[in-house]
Amino acid sequence: MVEIRVESPAGPTTVSADWSAGSAGAVVIIAHGAGAGKDHPFLTGFADALAALGFSTLRFNFPYVEQGRRMPGPASHAIATWNAVAAFAREQEPGAAIWATGKSYGGRMASMAVSEGLVVDGLAYLGYPLHAPGKPEKPRAEHLPAIRVPQLFIEGTNDPFVQPLSQFEDVVATCQEARVIWIDGGGHTFEVKGQKRPTSEIGAGLAPLVADFIRA
Repeated sequence: MVEIRVESPAGPTTVSADWSAGSAGAVVIIAHGAGAGKDHPFLTGFADALAALGFSTLRFNFPYVEQGRRMPGPASHAIATWNAVAAFAREQEPGAAIWATGKSYGGRMASMAVSEGLVVDGLAYLGYPLHAPGKPEKPRAEHLPAIRVPQLFIEGTNDPFVQPLSQFEDVVATCQEARVIWIDGGGHTFEVKGQKRPTSEIGAGLAPLVADFIRA
């Protein structure tokens, strides 16, 4: 485990992270969702599977998790964290491609950071939360069309955060370079009704999709 210094709008702070070096020439940074930290089995399974494919990985916590709070702070704090974590990744592997990925909230914060100037080679979202469940009239997508790097959306067809699916596909169509991969029957955590699998296995199963997108 490492500590990364973050110049947050609320003042300097540090967040913990787990770094794993690979040989693929690319670093995949992994952010957690709003309700769980970096050590959630879904994320550790996803990271371990990427590491097995040769990628360097960096999982990190947002400041609110480090501070023992359950709810995320202002988006500006998360964006500052993304900038600090990306800088740390570049220090570890100068010249490597940097990919920002995240579960739900973590991915959305990555997209906001990129729209405000964070430089990465691409983005991969593990369940982008387009809107709060049952509130499609309030989409969180106004910044996505401005993102110039490739974007991969991996979404479950039964995820209430992206219903109706046609609305989500319309949003993806406004992006400059983006595609969506649908997980048939998947919910927000990609669980599929009638299929009982360990959470770590579910996360690991998404790694090849991200790996293929990065390689392409």
